[in-house]
Amino acid sequence: MKFRTISLILVLLISLSTVGPSMASYLESLRVAATPAAPLEPTSLAGCPMFPPDNVWNTRADSLPVDARSSAYINSIGAGIGLHPDFGTVWAGAPNGIPYTTVLSTQPLVTVTFDYSGESDPGPYPIPPNAPIEGGPDSSGDRHVLVVESTNCRLYEMWNSYPQANGSWTAGSGAVFDLRSNALRPDTWTSADAAGLPILPGLVRYDEVASGIITHALRFTVQRTQRKYIWPARHYASSITDPNVPPMGQRFRLKSSFDISSYPAQVQVILKAFKTYGIILADNGSNWYISGAPDPRWDDDMLSQLSRVKGSDFEAVNESGLMVDPNSGLALGSVTDLRVVNAMTGTGALTATLRWTAPINAVTTTVRYSGVSIADANWSSATVITSSLPGSATILTAVVPYSGGTDYFALKGQSASGVWSALSNNAFWPHWDVYLPVVLR
Repeated sequence: MKFRTISLILVLLISLSTVGPSMASYLESLRVAATPAAPLEPTSLAGCPMFPPDNVWNTRADSLPVDARSSAYINSIGAGIGLHPDFGTVWAGAPNGIPYTTVLSTQPLVTVTFDYSGESDPGPYPIPPNAPIEGGPDSSGDRHVLVVESTNCRLYEMWNSYPQANGSWTAGSGAVFDLRSNALRPDTWTSADAAGLPILPGLVRYDEVASGIITHALRFTVQRTQRKYIWPARHYASSITDPNVPPMGQRFRLKSSFDISSYPAQVQVILKAFKTYGIILADNGSNWYISGAPDPRWDDDMLSQLSRVKGSDFEAVNESGLMVDPNSGLALGSVTDLRVVNAMTGTGALTATLRWTAPINAVTTTVRYSGVSIADANWSSATVITSSLPGSATILTAVVPYSGGTDYFALKGQSASGVWSALSNNAFWPHWDVYLPVVLR
């Protein structure tokens, strides 16, 4: 008994000497570590969210598995081609990027006539007569018009838009989105974008970059797309059937190993978004063109630094595990903050307390452990600790066999329809910042 007591005191003293001068400060560090991080709120504009927090646009992509065709997709687009910021201050005498405007519910409604009326939401739309047009009033390009009606949080988007002398508009196609809803376009329908997706929520906007963080995926284009679309896209615009060409809706992310430290601070904000939320293929256009909104406050020379990032620095990801319903943008959340907050070893056993932020929209949670790092490839062979935790659970104390070395823990959530979330990060023990009273027996 004395041997055990002395051992505990020695370990406690060693722990305190490495993490702080007092027990109080050490316990406080444990309390902070055990507090789940609050989920980030989605970006907003004029008081309206850019879709709910659990929408696929606002869902992280940094823990998603790499798509099996990642290398083929990257090579199809151009592994050696640099990114191009398709936004900035002014280009060819017009604001550079896809502009938008906001109006109130008092904005008069106008008639809009669509070329593709069978796949467009009918008007009238609250389009002001001076609504900014992509490329300017004389543009021969896509001529997108984006309007947020902020009273009811409705987004109105048009492609190939032309104002008429009588106050009406003509457009190639148009779409209306409820920014408080996860509803997608009807299946096979286009929007103001070839992929049938909204445009505004995927733009790089100056105010977000200036705030220091972007909390959503971004939109980009490539020259050649497949005659196929994947969730959350609803439409294709190609006759190419080569499976090595990316489909509409394909998501990519900047590799976690890519060093961003040499880039200007505002460019780093964009690059962090590429790593965390990724980019979604939304339209046919030039390769690796990143979409954004024009703003006179942009520094064009600074934005040009994005060209240093090559296609080979990205990887395609498989986000099918996020899909709860193919007809909804609702995403099954994944856990990125799983951690061991306390642990104790006994005779041949490890008792570890795990904490995490509950995955969004999960009904049940499965937790597994292994003696090696857990990835999708070996998830099924890792030992199940529990497969019946409620999806809302945020803590578990597990007792697992232990004979030395490192134990790894990971989890997945599952939706009511049986869809699995992306794999969580790995938590592991031993870990330097966890107080570990080791009982010698």
